[in-house]
Amino acid sequence: MEDEESVSAAFVTAAQIARLAGVTRAAVANWRRRHDNFPAPVGGTAAGPLFSLEEVETWLAGQRKGRGVSPEVALWQALRAAYGDDMTTALVDVGGYLVHAEGNALQDSLREVVDQLAAERTAPQLFEDLINRFIASVGRSGAQAVSSPRLVRAFTHFAGPVKGLVYDPACGAGSLLFAVAGAESSSRAGQEISTGLVHLARLRARLAGGHETRLEAGDSLREDQHPGLRAQLVVCEPPLGQTDWGREELLIDSRWELGAPPRAEGDLAWLQHCYSHTAPGGRTLIALTPSAAYRRSGRRIRTELVRRGALASIVALPAGLATSHNQPLLLWELRRPSTTDEAVRSVRMVDLTENDPDGPLEPAAGQVTHVPLIDLLREDVDLSPSAYVTAAQPDYPAEYLALRAELEQQLCELAELLPSLPPGPGTGSLDDFPAVGVGDLIQAGLVHTEENEAVSTSDQLDTDYLRGFLRSAGNTRRNTSTTGTHRADLRGTHLPQMDIEQQRRYGAAFRNLGKFERRLKDVARMGDRAAHLAYDGLTNGALAPDVTREGAE
Repeated sequence: MEDEESVSAAFVTAAQIARLAGVTRAAVANWRRRHDNFPAPVGGTAAGPLFSLEEVETWLAGQRKGRGVSPEVALWQALRAAYGDDMTTALVDVGGYLVHAEGNALQDSLREVVDQLAAERTAPQLFEDLINRFIASVGRSGAQAVSSPRLVRAFTHFAGPVKGLVYDPACGAGSLLFAVAGAESSSRAGQEISTGLVHLARLRARLAGGHETRLEAGDSLREDQHPGLRAQLVVCEPPLGQTDWGREELLIDSRWELGAPPRAEGDLAWLQHCYSHTAPGGRTLIALTPSAAYRRSGRRIRTELVRRGALASIVALPAGLATSHNQPLLLWELRRPSTTDEAVRSVRMVDLTENDPDGPLEPAAGQVTHVPLIDLLREDVDLSPSAYVTAAQPDYPAEYLALRAELEQQLCELAELLPSLPPGPGTGSLDDFPAVGVGDLIQAGLVHTEENEAVSTSDQLDTDYLRGFLRSAGNTRRNTSTTGTHRADLRGTHLPQMDIEQQRRYGAAFRNLGKFERRLKDVARMGDRAAHLAYDGLTNGALAPDVTREGAE
């Protein structure tokens, strides 16, 4: 097995080449077999050869036919080659070098690239660019170590201008903490269980300058490093679905002023931790999953939260704002009154779940309502915004007329998208063609998958042709068990053998079919919306039957 560890900035393993190029190890093995000009090993063993990084980068640039990469991308690729998947350590070393410029673990060849880039855009900007690339890569992997840019944007919007101390007890790399602490904030404090991310956040703070920042490592619930801290704003995206949060050892902790959270209510433990660090007159903003608003086990704590007048608002955010899942999040806003007169009398409920995650965050008239506390104290104490926000009534005549006109236009265009297909050479079976197994193509490095989609890595294999034939009836049967369960395993599927020109013709036809399918789905959604509008409008009096068409047929 190839050594996954970094060997040198000057030498790379086949696995590191794969990461550098963004392909599988099998693809690299295939390149070595198929291309006589692929760099020869300069060391290592027969089972684990080493290659010159400079020669590999030159060869990859040539294969891309002059499409060079930016220096920043080249640095990122070199860091991936040197550090593998441990990009937290890679960025800590880069940040340490940018801060100290000496006595650092960063390799000399990487220092040269860092120096070049830092001279072009300043050290803080370079480090933030690398941090943003790191956050994007973490988001694609489904990890929960950092807050997504979309969620940071939502927090910043609903936090508004902030004065005084800002605190984040699960700060990760510091993105959320640093974003909401604007120019008027006096200082920042945070805690994070990952020591590597704490180092990363400290370097970000030091390079950016401006604020006093205190960042500590440790589990905020079990080992609170800021016990006496009281902040004007507390922000938090706590770990998802945490049940082992230390209930037994923390059962009589003074932070549970709303009641000791049950074992299954780790979300409400984090909420109370944040609220305990909120100064009088200050606020807490915390992102929780929807179930925290209605689970029966958390009813008592939600009741106490409402009775005390501490809950100011809950915003149901659009799906797609979290890094580790795609379900909507609820952004809870708590306020700690300075006096009894400041206690909240009603809760602002906002439902943005139907909005574009990159669209406006300010709610429309039909997306917001204010609910008196007494109306929230029902038996279930359901705090879901959807239970209280009623969507604004549409303009039935105008919307129905517009939808009908658009449907007529789309239906006319739809038939034109369906490709004209003359009779083919076969008799209706994939078995009529000489075939090659997709498993063999994967093993040879000619095919790999990206986000559950098959992708060709060879200029002799058309991706659209590949994807089209994977949907054939024969391949569907091969991937379906006798119980009717579909298996997403490409290795048992087959493709007909064709030259590249034939593949491209089939690929073009499959692309047109894909456009037709997508348009058909759009038309179906529009038709469904038009039918619902018609039914609702006819039954509520907003629309009436068209008397001009009576007796037309």
